[in-house]
Amino acid sequence: MQQQREPTASESYFWPSVWAIGLHVLVFGMLFVSFAMTPELPPAKPIVQATLYQLKSKSRATTQTNQKIAGEAQKSAARQTEVEQLEQKKVEQEAVKAAEQKKEEAAQKAEEAKKADESKKADEAKKADEAKKADEAKKTAEAKKAEEKQLADIAKKKSEEEAKKAAEEEAKKAAAEDAKKKAEAEEAKKKVAEDAKKKAAADAAKKKSQDAAKKSTEDKKAQALADLLSDTPQRQQALADEQGDEVAGSFDDLIRLRAAEGWARPPSARKGMTVVLQIGMLPDGTVTSASVAKSSGDGPFDASAVAAVKNIGRLTEMQGMKPSDFAPYRSFKMTFTPEDLAP
Repeated sequence: MQQQREPTASESYFWPSVWAIGLHVLVFGMLFVSFAMTPELPPAKPIVQATLYQLKSKSRATTQTNQKIAGEAQKSAARQTEVEQLEQKKVEQEAVKAAEQKKEEAAQKAEEAKKADESKKADEAKKADEAKKADEAKKTAEAKKAEEKQLADIAKKKSEEEAKKAAEEEAKKAAAEDAKKKAEAEEAKKKVAEDAKKKAAADAAKKKSQDAAKKSTEDKKAQALADLLSDTPQRQQALADEQGDEVAGSFDDLIRLRAAEGWARPPSARKGMTVVLQIGMLPDGTVTSASVAKSSGDGPFDASAVAAVKNIGRLTEMQGMKPSDFAPYRSFKMTFTPEDLAP
């Protein structure tokens, strides 16, 4: 639906002005018409002259009578003329009054139109003012909204910066912790390396001692054999028995030493733990069996001792032993107490 165009101020005053001008023209036209249509009074002069002319030949009384009649007639004509003039004037006044009334009506209409126009303008001004206020309110709301958005953006940015700062601090802490852990790991690694180095040195010293003990045992065996070969049968038998006891003691130590070398210490192992093992061997020095004869009271420690004896595999040093010397090792008991657990 199309919106009707509001008339401008000039258009609002156009028709009232036309009506006012037309009304004035009509009033002036009626005035001219009334003056043009006013009846002319009959000339009384010829009557008077005729009367006066006739009276010349009459008597004085008749003349007076005639004059009186003529005067009355003149007065009557004058009164009639006056009445007619008064009526004409009354008509003219009524016409003027009607024109003035029409003029006043036109002016009133023009005033009403003016007031209506002013009211319309006031309404338009009011609407414009309301529209302006609404626009200002809208702009204010938009400005407030923009300000709130700006504040929200600032708060968000601040929160992000704080979160970033916190993350950086956490990262620094984590880096410091990582560095600390790395340093501790390096220190632990260094310590492990040092312990390994110390253990290797100890193992080397231990092996050297074992090699020396082995060489000493072999030397003793060789010396005993030489003594057996060079002396009398009685002397040889006595030396053999004595040497057999020494060799048997040496082999017991050798078996304990080899088992200790291959032993993996369990976490539950403590100082003073001892387990008695039942061991079976072949004449060539091969370990055929190992079991617990008397437990230490700690299962993992007992199992580690059994595994250590089985890991010996074969003792080549026992090859060539006399059957009488090997007989005790075919099945024997051995007490296992590693050196680092000894009290």
